[in-house]
Amino acid sequence: MTNKIDYLNGRHYVAGHRGMVGAALHRALINRGATQLPTRTSAELDLRDAAAVRMFFETERPDYVYLAAAKVGGIWANMSYPASFIYDNLQIQSNVIEAAREFGVRKLLFLGSSCIYPKLAPQPLKEEYLMTGPLEPSNEPYAMAKLAGMSLIRAYRKQYGCDFISVLPCNLYGPGDNYHPQQSHVMAALLRKFTEAVQQGRTEVEVWGSGSPLREFMHCDDLASACLFLMENYSSEDPVNIGTGTEISIKDLALSIAQATGFKGNLKFNPDYPDGTPRKVMDSSKLLSYGWAPSISLTKGLNSTLISLPGFD
Repeated sequence: MTNKIDYLNGRHYVAGHRGMVGAALHRALINRGATQLPTRTSAELDLRDAAAVRMFFETERPDYVYLAAAKVGGIWANMSYPASFIYDNLQIQSNVIEAAREFGVRKLLFLGSSCIYPKLAPQPLKEEYLMTGPLEPSNEPYAMAKLAGMSLIRAYRKQYGCDFISVLPCNLYGPGDNYHPQQSHVMAALLRKFTEAVQQGRTEVEVWGSGSPLREFMHCDDLASACLFLMENYSSEDPVNIGTGTEISIKDLALSIAQATGFKGNLKFNPDYPDGTPRKVMDSSKLLSYGWAPSISLTKGLNSTLISLPGFD
C-alpha cells in the first residue's frame, strides 16, 4: 500500500522531538520539505497527562504522528526503576494513540523496541517470534509496556479503522543520545567512557559484562529514513523490524570505539554486571523486501557521532 505523505501541507507531530530518535525524525521531515511541525517540550506538555495531550491535539490537529516519546534507559536504569518504566510508557503511548484517533490523525507510527522479543527467541529475530516466550528479566517492565503499545495499534486498526503502524528498531545510536554514566544504553555508555579516558589520560576502561553478547546497531538517521519509508509504503497491524542485519559482540564494539577515539589502553570486562540477552539481531527481510536499505556503516556512524558528543562533567 502506498500512502504518499503531504510533507509540504501536512502537519507532522513528532512526540519526543528532542530525544535522539525524535530529533532524527524531525530532521528527516524538514529535509523532505515539511514546514508545519508543531512541537512541545516535556516541560510544556506532559504526555502522561491525558487531558493535556487531548488539548494539544485539539489545538494543533496534526495529520501525521510519530510516537518516539518514551522513558528509555540501559540495563541499570531498567533494573533500578521498573515501575517508572512500565507506568510512564503505558501512559504516554495510551494518551497519544487515543488522541490521534479522536482527532482524526491520518497516520501514526509507533516505535517499539527489539527488547520486546523473548530472551531466548531463535536468531535472527522474526516478527512472528513475538510473545512466544519469557522476556529478558532486566527490562521486562519496559518491554511489557511496548508490547501493550503494539497491541493498542492492532486494536485501534480493528475497532476504528485507524491507519496506525508499529515498527521495531534494533539498538540505536547517534547525535542526541543519552550519555548518562548509569542510565545510558551500551553504545552511548562506551562512547562516553572511552572519550573521557582519552581526555583524562587513563590507561584502562571498564566494560560492563563479559563482552560476549552480540548486538546490532543502527544510526538514528537510518532509522528515521526507514520510518518515513514505511509511513508511505506500509499499512498493516503486523509490526516491522528495522535493522541492519549486521551484528557485533560488545567486546568488538568496545575495540571499535577504542580505535575511533584513539584510546590505547587496556579493556577490563566486569562480569559482575549482567549481560542481558545473549544475542539479539533482527531479521529485517520484510522491510528490505519493500525496497529500503540502510546507508550508514558502523564506522561512518561512530565517527559522525563522536563529532557530535557533548561535553561531559
